[in-house]
This record gives sequence, C-alpha cells and structure tokens, in this order.
Amino acid sequence: MTDYAAEAEILKLARVLDVEPARLEYLARVDADDLQAFREQVTDTLFDANIAVLQRMALAARLLPGGVLAKIAEKVFGPLLCARIAGLVEVSRGVDVAKRLHPRFLAEVAAELDPRRASAIISRIPLETVLAVAAELGRKEDWITLGRFVGHLPDPTVRRALDEIDDPGLLRIAFVLDDKNRIDHVVGLLPAHRLGRVITAAGADEALWTPALDMLNHLSAERRSTLAPMLGGLPDGLRERAQATIK
Repeated sequence: MTDYAAEAEILKLARVLDVEPARLEYLARVDADDLQAFREQVTDTLFDANIAVLQRMALAARLLPGGVLAKIAEKVFGPLLCARIAGLVEVSRGVDVAKRLHPRFLAEVAAELDPRRASAIISRIPLETVLAVAAELGRKEDWITLGRFVGHLPDPTVRRALDEIDDPGLLRIAFVLDDKNRIDHVVGLLPAHRLGRVITAAGADEALWTPALDMLNHLSAERRSTLAPMLGGLPDGLRERAQATIK
C-alpha cells in the first residue's frame, strides 16, 4: 500500500507558505505527520503574530451592530484580517456576522482561516450560507480550503455540501483532508451509487490517479469490496494499482 500523505501535506504547506508546491518537493521523504506538525506550527506563528492587537479589535467589534460590522469587515478589514479575528470573537457574534457576509467574500475569508480556531463558529453557520460558500470554493477549485473544513461541519451539512461538488472535485478534496481517518466516514455520506462513479472519474484524467488511489487506501475493507466489480473500466495502469490496493 502506497502512502500519499506526504504529497498531500506538501500541497497544504505550500498554501500556508504561499509558494508553488514544486519548491517543496525536497520534503517528499519527510514523514507526513512531521510535515503536518510543521504546517500547524507555521500557521500558529502567523495567527499569533500581533495577537494583543487582534484581541483588542475583537473586543471593540462587540460594540457594533452585526450589520454594520459585516459591512466594515468587507470594505475595511478584508478577508485576511477577518480570518485572524474570527477565532477571537464570541461564537454567537461570529455566526451572526458570517451569515451577513457575501458568499464570495466569506469564501475568501475561509481560504485564510485556520478552522481549528473557529470550529465552534463554523459548525453553527446556517446551511444555506455553507452551501453558497462551498459552491463558490468549488467554482474556484479551492479543494484545500474545502478539505480543511469538512471535519468542522455536522454530517447533514457535509452531505448537502458534497452535492455541490463534482466527482473529480470530491477526489481532490478527500486527498487533502486534514484527518484522513475520516475519509471512509465522509464517503459513507454519499449516495450509494456515487462512490463507484467518483473512482471511475479518475480514469478520464491521469492527474486524479493519485487522489483516487489514496481514497481507496483509506476506505474500509467492506467498502473496498463493493468497488471491485467497478474497476474493470479503468485504464490499465490505474486498474492494476487499484486492484492491488483493495486486495
């Protein structure tokens, strides 16, 4: 069984460092858990910079009506500053402001956000808002941001959000999930017929082979067995590797 975790971690680390993933290829042989720990350390350093100032801004934000604060967030603060402050405001306040923001702007905030710091807010955002943001992120093909939020949303919301994503997109999201142990659970939220369709979608694009094989690596033995009859239509190289993975 091939472990693709390091490759996925490099993609996410490159996002945090704002560099092309190719610049980090020298890290390919580093343990994926170490890469994840380093990525989280870098993220913590970025978010904790100027923490005292951010805390004062979060306290001041409590004095403004939600509608006014939402307008200031979009027109003055911008997505990066909003992402830094999000984890410092009280949950009810954060939810109230988030649902007032335009989905396009909220998608930009999501791309800058560390979901670990705002998990309580994320889990309480209305379904309609989540679906609008998911659609926007899908349109932008921002699979990393989508993958980072899956673990912070309730199952019914994840199920509906996955309906907004096409099959290749689902493979790319699963590849960059922070907790790969959740892949089988998330796949279980899909309609029964869709898993086979998601895997076979990789046959049309060689760039999806690694995400497809990585998904197979993380499925339960029972779920893999249901896929065996569906692999016959895959290209030879992918079919052989897929069949070896599910044995």
